Amino acid sequence: MEVLSESIIIQPYASKYQQQVVDLILHIQQQEYQIPITEKDQPDLFEIESFYQQGNGNFWVAVCNERVVGSVALIDIGSRQVALRKMFVAKSYRGATLKTAHRLLHTAIAWAKEREVERIYLGTTLQYRAAHRFYEKNGFQHIEKEKLPENFPVMNVDKKFYTYKV
Repeated sequence: MEVLSESIIIQPYASKYQQQVVDLILHIQQQEYQIPITEKDQPDLFEIESFYQQGNGNFWVAVCNERVVGSVALIDIGSRQVALRKMFVAKSYRGATLKTAHRLLHTAIAWAKEREVERIYLGTTLQYRAAHRFYEKNGFQHIEKEKLPENFPVMNVDKKFYTYKV
């Protein structure tokens, strides 16, 4: 089955997608990258509205035929800054042809611009090498952990950090 990028819709998260979001993220973390993280380690996945959809934050899903195939989120960390989180795309929807990740990321950046956010920060694992290249290609700059804002929510698995001037 061929999927056209136009058939992938990027939209704000709605609670009807919660289980699909959890399943997508856990599958990528645990099965693809063997990261020992569980849903219990990520209570935010069960509180998306109250955790992400506040202030300058939001959570988006990429949906194809009512199936969640990607996600991205911003957390408002104050001082016109946000943290980019939960950037995941199902394997068969990755790459330059469909541009799912690109569309998700640029939806989040456009949202931040509209709200006059000045900086986006993110943390990622060392295993996500393709993600590192993706962020760098999209204008994110590597930053040392010590240079992160005090209120940046560092996850235990995060070892590499980036910043983006909006």
